[in-house]
Amino acid sequence: MQRHVEFERLHNFRDLGGYRATDGRTVRWGTLYRSDSLAKLQGTDWDRFLALGVRTVIDLRYPWETAAKGRVPESDSFDYVNLSVEHRPYDQAEIPPDLDPWRYLADRYAEVALDGAKELRQALELVAADGGPLVFHCASGKDRTGLLAALVLGLAGVPDDDIAADFALTELATERLIADWREANPGRILTWPGYGRAPEEIMRLFLADLTMTYGSLHAYATGHLGIDDELIRRLRARLLD
Repeated sequence: MQRHVEFERLHNFRDLGGYRATDGRTVRWGTLYRSDSLAKLQGTDWDRFLALGVRTVIDLRYPWETAAKGRVPESDSFDYVNLSVEHRPYDQAEIPPDLDPWRYLADRYAEVALDGAKELRQALELVAADGGPLVFHCASGKDRTGLLAALVLGLAGVPDDDIAADFALTELATERLIADWREANPGRILTWPGYGRAPEEIMRLFLADLTMTYGSLHAYATGHLGIDDELIRRLRARLLD
């Protein structure tokens, strides 16, 4: 099976299937996708997207982002849900270049994990629901999307090494993400060298911080997010073969 789904205007649309959980089961292909902004869908890309049979789209961006940049085109074939998981906006293009970039981003992920409990819980409830293929996305499909992917895969029992490796696949899209930023921001200078980057180290730092703060990913999910073991069981039943 192919992990990257090819589109003309989407750079980071990936199938989360194929990862093996610690209990020996494997995440189903064609069930859960992650992506950069679906507002870019049009023409043959739109036809290709509809052919995937997606039934739920979760948009993790701020409402003001969807107002400015658009959202996935409307269709009767799927439900659209906007769950803004981030509550402290920052501009990656303006991050001082002398900061440790991976520590900086891991700290931003920790803020989302803390602040976005309500929205992350709702997202996990949607993933666990038996409603057909689901895709979640933010702007570049890297940070907010990567955090939710880590939570879903971790709760499904996928090891941290595979979670970090999946996160780092965004590196294959970095050049195109930078090109998109330059096209959308004429006259601005991109001073931060880490823009669009997604090395494994960021995700490893975030997962280690989560464990240090809450004890484990499971403890974070049940304690801070407020989900129960029954929802985790349903999530695993929905995602794993």
